[in-house]
Amino acid sequence: MGVTVRFMGTAAFEILSANGKRVLIDPYLDDNPVSPLKVADIDHLDLLLVTHGAVDHLGDAFALMRRIPGLTLVCGADVRGFLMKRGIESERLVAVPWGMMVEQAGIRVRPVYARHWSFIQDSDGAVFSSTPLGFIVYADDDIGIYHSGDSALYGDMKLYGELYHPRVGLINVGVPREHRGAAHGVDQYLTGEMTAREAAAAARWWDVEYAIPCHHDDPELPEIAEFRRILEADRKSNGKGPIPVILSPGEQFSI
Repeated sequence: MGVTVRFMGTAAFEILSANGKRVLIDPYLDDNPVSPLKVADIDHLDLLLVTHGAVDHLGDAFALMRRIPGLTLVCGADVRGFLMKRGIESERLVAVPWGMMVEQAGIRVRPVYARHWSFIQDSDGAVFSSTPLGFIVYADDDIGIYHSGDSALYGDMKLYGELYHPRVGLINVGVPREHRGAAHGVDQYLTGEMTAREAAAAARWWDVEYAIPCHHDDPELPEIAEFRRILEADRKSNGKGPIPVILSPGEQFSI
């Protein structure tokens, strides 16, 4: 059985592993206008991952944990505390810091550093903050899928390529057409956490075989097109480098 990655818009991805496990990362679904998958559509899920506490990444984690009683969530300490406050059982919430690999539901997950922030404020004013994460998800013994979360570019990404050899990179590029900057007091972001040039550098450093840009709601956005152009130019000039795979929300890619 192969491995399938399906994009839901923004940073939401569904992974079907080689052993038939269904994993969902950053489940921003119901309020995501481009996601074809909604919470009401999900009757079975083996593992849920959340990179950080932003509303467009934490998304519908609470609703999914309520809907699927046996579901386990791997996350940071802030997401764990927030969901415990809302009544989710502590034993179903696996908080991990950078570097401490775990196995849940038969899937190995390696958390890595994300250069970003993670902050959640509940309706009563309670605040939860901790370290944001990226994840390398082992969908098969030789297929590591690296989800960067909302990380900016940083030099240690080179080490992940050398040490962990992920084959697929889910890389945040630019900002969605319908961005949420106003919620953070920013009228307009001039760039996302990684520009096309920075994300292409990350893909090279990770030495992935396939690079899938995310954090967008439209594959025709200029930064996505530029990301593709840069990586295709690399391959044309030297015959190697990550293969860009551009997905619209709802589309999938199989290995």
